[in-house]
Amino acid sequence: MPHIKTGVGAVATQAMTNPTFGPQGLALLGAGASAAEAVRMLLAGDEGREHRQLHIMDKAGQFGAATGKSCIPWCGHRIGETFSVAGNMLVGPEVIEATAEAYKAHADTPFAQRLLMAMQAGEAKGGDKRGRQSAALLIHDSEDHSALDIRVDDHAGPLDELQRLEQVSRERFIHVRRFGPTRDNPAGLIDRDALEAAVAKSIADGYV
Repeated sequence: MPHIKTGVGAVATQAMTNPTFGPQGLALLGAGASAAEAVRMLLAGDEGREHRQLHIMDKAGQFGAATGKSCIPWCGHRIGETFSVAGNMLVGPEVIEATAEAYKAHADTPFAQRLLMAMQAGEAKGGDKRGRQSAALLIHDSEDHSALDIRVDDHAGPLDELQRLEQVSRERFIHVRRFGPTRDNPAGLIDRDALEAAVAKSIADGYV
């Protein structure tokens, strides 16, 4: 379950999920806690801590993570210089290793596609040992609202469907968003003819 607030950080809670970790973690980060400090504080107040998996990124790009001893194996996490990856109930550690290595190998790929490639690499190594069911992609940039927020639930091929939806987003959505309301321009481009011309140019220019 991912939670992001622009300029504050990101929180992901999984395994036996504690949904309060999202808003509480973002509040701690907003109050000045580092990622590692936020992880410690959240787990200290949770009697179910050994059943949780939690990883956090703060606004400085630092990471903190924890995998409880009672999470279902295989379970674990890996923190890299610019990423954190974690999983539980996986076929083995090779899943998160493949995910991390694919993420590092595609640094020049547009971010959403880079994340999908990383997830696909983990899936190719066996993924969740129960099988496939759901997948999600949540991305923020410098704006307060998400740059991309797509998810697939209860699907036989969730990553393939997530990849299809990301491709659909590149057909028009990400181009329209460029000219919509922003922090600096609260109204955005509202002249429809001008908007259509701007979107057509963005598509022709290959903006991703």
